[in-house]
Amino acid sequence: MADLDLQMKMVSDHKKLNITIPEPYTLSVSSPISCSSSAACSAYELYLRLPELRPLWSSLDFPQWISEPVLKPALQALEITFRLILTVSSDTRPYINRREWIRRLDSLATSQIKTVASICEDENDDEENVSAAAPVSNAWSSLSLLSEIATCRTSESIGQKILCTIENEMRWCKYTLGLGETNIAGKPYLHYDAVCRPGELQTLKNNPYADHIENQENQTLYTIHQILESWIYASVNLLNRIISRIEEGKIEKASSDVYLLESIWKLLTEIEDLHILMDPEDFLKVKKQLQIKSALTNDAFCFRSKGLVEMAKMSKALREKVPAVLEVEVDPTGGPRLQEAAMKLYSRKTEYEKIHLLQGMQAVESAAKRFFFGYQKLVAAMMGSAEANANRTTAASHHHESCDSLTQAFMEPTYYPSLDAAKTFLGEFWSHLVCNGRH
Repeated sequence: MADLDLQMKMVSDHKKLNITIPEPYTLSVSSPISCSSSAACSAYELYLRLPELRPLWSSLDFPQWISEPVLKPALQALEITFRLILTVSSDTRPYINRREWIRRLDSLATSQIKTVASICEDENDDEENVSAAAPVSNAWSSLSLLSEIATCRTSESIGQKILCTIENEMRWCKYTLGLGETNIAGKPYLHYDAVCRPGELQTLKNNPYADHIENQENQTLYTIHQILESWIYASVNLLNRIISRIEEGKIEKASSDVYLLESIWKLLTEIEDLHILMDPEDFLKVKKQLQIKSALTNDAFCFRSKGLVEMAKMSKALREKVPAVLEVEVDPTGGPRLQEAAMKLYSRKTEYEKIHLLQGMQAVESAAKRFFFGYQKLVAAMMGSAEANANRTTAASHHHESCDSLTQAFMEPTYYPSLDAAKTFLGEFWSHLVCNGRH
């Protein structure tokens, strides 16, 4: 592609471009995402035993291993998924959709293993010293629940499928997970028990109400959200790594991490969608038993997760790194300095790693907004539209200022107006050339 400046001059000699870039509507709330009340957040954390889970997520047993802060909670989420598989497999209720549960859990396990493999692959071309290598051994895990899944009559098929998935997805990594997979390549095994601590995770398998709430969905709800929170914790650490790598000028690695973050947002949606398989009456009953209710009209249940709120805010804050990526300062007068720099970057293609990073940032925005949109619809499907504030959403379609915070989370304007404007101009530019018979 020829230099954009030259092509713009050619067009200006022929006919002036008239481009209208739509202005985003304004919302009354500057930051639509904020935590629920402290009491609601505290109740949520105590129910999930997060104060006991956090030390397992945050423990750095191998300080020189750069992947541990992200990989450890990711592996723990996978291990908790194994627990959920056993919970569903042992469910004696005749009316549950067992076949679809197994399909969804197989899909979820596969998605998580793919993400874990992507985290591990980051070490393949790492520039750090040898001491940063992953802890490996020559033995399988003796504590993971996957071995029980793969040998239990009711779950053997999904267990064997997961082992094949691990073998397949870890093929580009220097090591494999060591959960019983074939390991045809003879690679070293990750010291899974030391990293993941499956034995300690098992001590947290029962929620605080397990003894006096006789409802199978209580355990299902508890386990699903432990998986969710584990991935959220991994994402916050990943976001910190993205910011550090951008500041250090490691654009290619930051780009890889940004796409990894996008996949985790999609993974969170997949985890939340498991709720739809819960029996409607049993779920609503456990909701009443746990006294889960909105304290305020504008109080979405997902905002009781402080980690999710932090993850969403940090994902949005990535836009502050755009000037550093483009290597220009923001024009204090509001001029199109960033837009012009982005257009040159897109057209010249000499720094394609930066293009990948910026595209990844916008992909994260899309994935995050899809998560909140899907969550709103999921709550309506599970609890009824009244609980999901559907009436407020309908009214908000005509009056943006009356939107509830969950609606604003996916309805707010683009995080990247300069990139949006640059692409709008380039689109009009090429449309103009085509209309005039140029290519």
